[in-house]
Amino acid sequence: MKIHLFGASGSGVTTTGQAIAEQFNIPYFDSDDYFWVPSTPPYTVKRDPQERNAKLKEKLASCDAWVLGGSVFQWGADLLDNLDLLVFLWIPPEIRMERLKRREFMRYGEVIFKEPSRKKQYEKFLAWAADYDTNSGIANRNLQAHEHWMNSVDYPLLRIMGDKTTTARIQLIMNYFEG
Repeated sequence: MKIHLFGASGSGVTTTGQAIAEQFNIPYFDSDDYFWVPSTPPYTVKRDPQERNAKLKEKLASCDAWVLGGSVFQWGADLLDNLDLLVFLWIPPEIRMERLKRREFMRYGEVIFKEPSRKKQYEKFLAWAADYDTNSGIANRNLQAHEHWMNSVDYPLLRIMGDKTTTARIQLIMNYFEG
């Protein structure tokens, strides 16, 4: 079983992906672990594209079954051989943005408000994340791009729309595999 979950930042991809992987007892891979080089502050240094793709390809090829979380359609779609299911997660932007603000504060604390460079990074991230639904031109990974990609692939697709619990999402995915 090979499942790829994706959606906007803060839509629940990592939480749902990890839960599905645990449910099926298969590994979970997060695309951010391949896209970004570990750094302080995190998510500021992009990995070399050839190295990134080679690392992810090696990991996916080493397993008969896996869950991949994160949006790879612009840089790693060719790594998704024999995919059993694409799962697209979407939640209303207001809820998603509040989740992101809470998550960032829990991860990094007051530094994102007090230290000028970290505050700037936080604000830039939030603007980028908000652009997912508005498509104002800040981000190239947005709802419109995801829709275009979903319409261009032949993989089975499950769209999970709305603010659902992780348990409800797992059940929808399990229902798909149970027929």
